[in-house]
Amino acid sequence: MTHTATTFADRLQALRSPGAAPDDYRGVGMGRIFALARECQDMSPLEIERLLESPVHAVRVGAVSIMDVQARDRRRSSDHKRELFELYLRRHDRIDTWDLVDRSAIWVVGEYLVDKPRDVLDRLAASARPMERRTAILATFAFIRRGALDDAYRIAETLIDDREDTVHKAVGWMLREAGKRDVARQAAFLERHAATMPRVMLRYAIEKLDKPTRDRWLAMKRAAG
Repeated sequence: MTHTATTFADRLQALRSPGAAPDDYRGVGMGRIFALARECQDMSPLEIERLLESPVHAVRVGAVSIMDVQARDRRRSSDHKRELFELYLRRHDRIDTWDLVDRSAIWVVGEYLVDKPRDVLDRLAASARPMERRTAILATFAFIRRGALDDAYRIAETLIDDREDTVHKAVGWMLREAGKRDVARQAAFLERHAATMPRVMLRYAIEKLDKPTRDRWLAMKRAAG
Protein backbone atom coordinates (compact mmCIF):
# COMPACT_ATOMS: atom_id res chain seq x y z
CA MET A 1 0.00 0.00 0.00
CA THR A 2 1.28 3.45 -0.92
CA HIS A 3 0.83 5.76 2.03
CA THR A 4 -0.98 9.09 1.75
CA ALA A 5 -1.04 12.20 3.89
CA THR A 6 -4.41 11.11 5.24
CA THR A 7 -3.26 7.64 6.28
CA PHE A 8 -0.17 9.07 7.96
CA ALA A 9 -2.21 11.68 9.85
CA ASP A 10 -4.71 9.03 10.93
CA ARG A 11 -1.99 6.72 12.20
CA LEU A 12 -0.27 9.57 13.99
CA GLN A 13 -3.53 10.59 15.62
CA ALA A 14 -3.98 7.03 16.87
CA LEU A 15 -0.69 7.38 18.80
CA ARG A 16 -2.04 10.21 20.95
CA SER A 17 -2.86 9.69 24.61
CA PRO A 18 -6.43 8.55 25.31
CA GLY A 19 -8.69 11.52 25.85
CA ALA A 20 -6.22 14.02 24.36
CA ALA A 21 -7.63 17.05 22.60
CA PRO A 22 -7.70 16.83 18.77
CA ASP A 23 -4.58 18.99 18.42
CA ASP A 24 -2.71 17.64 21.46
CA TYR A 25 0.24 15.46 20.42
CA ARG A 26 2.37 16.04 23.52
CA GLY A 27 2.24 12.37 24.45
CA VAL A 28 3.67 11.30 21.10
CA GLY A 29 7.47 11.19 21.35
CA MET A 30 9.71 12.13 18.46
CA GLY A 31 10.96 8.57 18.22
CA ARG A 32 7.46 7.31 17.48
CA ILE A 33 6.97 9.94 14.78
CA PHE A 34 10.32 9.03 13.22
CA ALA A 35 9.39 5.33 13.26
CA LEU A 36 6.06 6.06 11.58
CA ALA A 37 7.87 8.13 8.97
CA ARG A 38 10.11 5.17 8.15
CA GLU A 39 7.04 2.97 7.75
CA CYS A 40 5.52 5.55 5.37
CA GLN A 41 8.64 6.26 3.35
CA ASP A 42 6.95 5.28 0.09
CA MET A 43 4.89 8.50 0.20
CA SER A 44 5.00 10.69 -2.91
CA PRO A 45 6.28 14.29 -2.80
CA LEU A 46 2.73 15.47 -3.52
CA GLU A 47 1.43 13.72 -0.41
CA ILE A 48 4.39 14.95 1.65
CA GLU A 49 3.49 18.49 0.65
CA ARG A 50 -0.01 17.91 1.94
CA LEU A 51 1.49 16.94 5.29
CA LEU A 52 3.56 20.13 5.28
CA GLU A 53 0.37 22.13 4.87
CA SER A 54 -0.95 20.82 8.18
CA PRO A 55 -1.24 23.31 11.06
CA VAL A 56 -0.22 20.50 13.44
CA HIS A 57 3.50 20.61 14.21
CA ALA A 58 3.77 16.87 14.82
CA VAL A 59 2.38 16.19 11.34
CA ARG A 60 4.98 18.48 9.79
CA VAL A 61 7.68 16.69 11.81
CA GLY A 62 6.46 13.57 10.06
CA ALA A 63 6.64 15.26 6.68
CA VAL A 64 10.26 16.35 7.01
CA SER A 65 11.17 12.99 8.54
CA ILE A 66 9.82 11.18 5.48
CA MET A 67 11.81 13.58 3.29
CA ASP A 68 14.94 12.83 5.32
CA VAL A 69 14.45 9.07 5.07
CA GLN A 70 13.95 9.27 1.32
CA ALA A 71 16.94 11.57 0.81
CA ARG A 72 19.19 9.10 2.66
CA ASP A 73 18.00 6.15 0.56
CA ARG A 74 20.65 5.24 -2.02
CA ARG A 75 18.02 3.44 -4.07
CA ARG A 76 16.14 6.67 -4.72
CA SER A 77 16.77 8.24 -8.10
CA SER A 78 18.48 11.58 -8.56
CA ASP A 79 15.22 12.91 -10.02
CA HIS A 80 13.34 11.98 -6.86
CA LYS A 81 15.94 13.65 -4.66
CA ARG A 82 15.69 16.75 -6.83
CA GLU A 83 11.92 16.73 -6.23
CA LEU A 84 12.55 16.60 -2.47
CA PHE A 85 15.06 19.45 -2.69
CA GLU A 86 12.68 21.59 -4.70
CA LEU A 87 9.79 20.79 -2.36
CA TYR A 88 11.87 21.79 0.65
CA LEU A 89 12.75 25.16 -0.87
CA ARG A 90 9.28 25.82 -2.28
CA ARG A 91 7.56 25.09 1.02
CA HIS A 92 10.14 26.48 3.40
CA ASP A 93 7.29 28.62 4.72
CA ARG A 94 6.03 25.42 6.37
CA ILE A 95 9.48 24.33 7.56
CA ASP A 96 9.44 27.14 10.04
CA THR A 97 10.94 25.89 13.32
CA TRP A 98 14.49 24.89 14.17
CA ASP A 99 13.62 21.22 14.72
CA LEU A 100 11.99 20.90 11.30
CA VAL A 101 15.10 22.39 9.68
CA ASP A 102 17.47 20.20 11.68
CA ARG A 103 15.52 17.06 10.82
CA SER A 104 15.88 17.52 7.06
CA ALA A 105 18.22 20.28 5.85
CA ILE A 106 21.46 18.32 5.89
CA TRP A 107 20.25 15.43 3.75
CA VAL A 108 17.49 16.98 1.68
CA VAL A 109 19.40 20.16 0.83
CA GLY A 110 23.07 19.65 1.67
CA GLU A 111 23.55 16.17 0.29
CA TYR A 112 21.66 17.06 -2.86
CA LEU A 113 24.08 19.95 -3.49
CA VAL A 114 27.28 17.96 -2.93
CA ASP A 115 27.99 17.71 -6.67
CA LYS A 116 26.10 20.84 -7.75
CA PRO A 117 26.45 24.65 -7.60
CA ARG A 118 25.70 25.97 -4.13
CA ASP A 119 24.71 29.57 -4.75
CA VAL A 120 21.23 28.73 -3.44
CA LEU A 121 22.78 28.63 0.02
CA ASP A 122 23.91 32.23 -0.33
CA ARG A 123 20.37 33.22 -1.27
CA LEU A 124 19.02 31.40 1.78
CA ALA A 125 21.65 33.03 3.98
CA ALA A 126 20.42 36.44 2.82
CA SER A 127 16.77 35.61 3.52
CA ALA A 128 14.66 37.64 5.92
CA ARG A 129 13.42 34.34 7.41
CA PRO A 130 15.61 32.97 10.23
CA MET A 131 14.83 29.34 9.42
CA GLU A 132 15.99 29.79 5.83
CA ARG A 133 19.24 31.21 7.17
CA ARG A 134 19.53 28.23 9.52
CA THR A 135 19.06 25.91 6.53
CA ALA A 136 21.86 27.70 4.69
CA ILE A 137 24.45 26.97 7.35
CA LEU A 138 23.25 23.50 8.37
CA ALA A 139 23.26 22.28 4.77
CA THR A 140 27.03 22.83 4.71
CA PHE A 141 27.48 19.91 7.11
CA ALA A 142 27.15 17.63 4.09
CA PHE A 143 30.32 19.24 2.71
CA ILE A 144 32.11 19.57 6.06
CA ARG A 145 32.02 15.84 6.67
CA ARG A 146 33.77 15.39 3.33
CA GLY A 147 36.48 17.83 4.38
CA ALA A 148 35.19 20.65 2.13
CA LEU A 149 34.99 23.71 4.40
CA ASP A 150 34.84 26.71 2.08
CA ASP A 151 31.04 26.91 1.94
CA ALA A 152 30.65 26.63 5.71
CA TYR A 153 33.06 29.47 6.36
CA ARG A 154 31.56 31.62 3.62
CA ILE A 155 28.04 31.24 5.00
CA ALA A 156 29.32 31.73 8.55
CA GLU A 157 30.87 35.04 7.49
CA THR A 158 27.51 36.10 6.06
CA LEU A 159 25.69 35.20 9.27
CA ILE A 160 28.30 36.33 11.79
CA ASP A 161 26.22 39.36 12.83
CA ASP A 162 22.82 37.68 12.61
CA ARG A 163 20.30 38.79 15.25
CA GLU A 164 18.59 35.44 15.83
CA ASP A 165 19.67 33.06 18.58
CA THR A 166 18.61 30.02 16.57
CA VAL A 167 20.95 31.11 13.77
CA HIS A 168 23.78 31.82 16.23
CA LYS A 169 23.57 28.26 17.55
CA ALA A 170 23.53 26.72 14.08
CA VAL A 171 26.56 28.73 12.94
CA GLY A 172 28.44 27.82 16.11
CA TRP A 173 27.60 24.17 15.61
CA MET A 174 28.97 24.14 12.06
CA LEU A 175 32.09 26.06 13.11
CA ARG A 176 32.66 23.38 15.73
CA GLU A 177 32.28 20.62 13.12
CA ALA A 178 34.58 22.46 10.71
CA GLY A 179 37.14 22.81 13.49
CA LYS A 180 37.25 19.03 13.92
CA ARG A 181 38.54 18.81 10.34
CA ASP A 182 40.95 21.77 10.39
CA VAL A 183 41.81 23.29 13.76
CA ALA A 184 44.08 25.94 12.27
CA ARG A 185 41.40 27.25 9.94
CA GLN A 186 38.89 27.43 12.77
CA ALA A 187 41.44 29.32 14.89
CA ALA A 188 42.05 31.80 12.07
CA PHE A 189 38.30 32.43 11.81
CA LEU A 190 38.01 32.93 15.56
CA GLU A 191 40.97 35.31 15.62
CA ARG A 192 38.97 37.57 13.31
CA HIS A 193 35.58 37.17 14.95
CA ALA A 194 35.72 35.85 18.54
CA ALA A 195 35.67 39.32 20.06
CA THR A 196 32.55 40.47 18.23
CA MET A 197 30.54 37.37 17.30
CA PRO A 198 27.46 36.54 19.41
CA ARG A 199 28.41 34.84 22.68
CA VAL A 200 26.28 31.74 22.15
CA MET A 201 27.77 31.30 18.66
CA LEU A 202 31.26 31.41 20.13
CA ARG A 203 30.39 28.99 22.92
CA TYR A 204 28.94 26.47 20.48
CA ALA A 205 31.99 26.82 18.22
CA ILE A 206 34.54 26.15 20.96
CA GLU A 207 32.57 23.61 22.99
CA LYS A 208 34.85 20.65 22.18
CA LEU A 209 38.17 22.47 22.50
CA ASP A 210 40.40 21.99 25.54
CA LYS A 211 39.77 24.30 28.49
CA PRO A 212 42.82 26.57 28.07
CA THR A 213 41.90 27.19 24.44
CA ARG A 214 38.26 27.83 25.31
CA ASP A 215 39.31 30.23 28.04
CA ARG A 216 41.49 32.15 25.60
CA TRP A 217 38.66 32.72 23.14
CA LEU A 218 36.20 33.64 25.90
CA ALA A 219 38.70 36.09 27.37
CA MET A 220 38.95 37.77 23.99
CA LYS A 221 35.16 38.08 23.97
CA ARG A 222 35.06 39.51 27.51
CA ALA A 223 37.80 42.01 26.76
CA ALA A 224 35.77 43.36 23.87
CA GLY A 225 32.81 43.89 26.15
